[in-house]
Amino acid sequence: MASVLIPLAQGCEELEAVTLIDLLRRAGFEVVTAGLEPGPVIASRGVTLLPDKLLDEVMDQTFQMMVLPGGLPGADHLNDDPRIHKLLERISSEQGYTAAICAAPKVLARAGLLAGRRATAYPGVLDSLNLTNVSIDSSAVVRDGQVITSRGPGTAMDFALALIVILAGEAKRAEVEAGLVR
Repeated sequence: MASVLIPLAQGCEELEAVTLIDLLRRAGFEVVTAGLEPGPVIASRGVTLLPDKLLDEVMDQTFQMMVLPGGLPGADHLNDDPRIHKLLERISSEQGYTAAICAAPKVLARAGLLAGRRATAYPGVLDSLNLTNVSIDSSAVVRDGQVITSRGPGTAMDFALALIVILAGEAKRAEVEAGLVR
């Protein structure tokens, strides 16, 4: 069973976070949500999320994938946390998958994981960084090697389903998607 880390920061986009958590758990993966600080996380639209653990508690765990929900200021909080960058670098060096949606691909960019790759994000997020070595794509979901990015709340379900394919194959995606009555 694949193990997936989803860090939750104050001001994250709840539609993205909850969709990712829900669909990846429907696929049977071990999904660990980790708060950057103690207590509940208040998402960008005021929804209260309760992380499973604190980020400090999972720093030494092994994950096959780390997925960053977007939203602001959530993505900025992720980007400003050196522990997030340390985990991204470690998972990447271990040939794990790193994924981000909406404004969170800028965290991957800062960690150096988008260099020489194709990526997508919420319109304008990557453009504003003046990245000369990233090919910005407007597709809903972009996979380039071990890095997967997506556009925003409206693409969250497609993003989660794409992650299921990567970790468990098309049959598992079809099984999960059938239950969604999409």
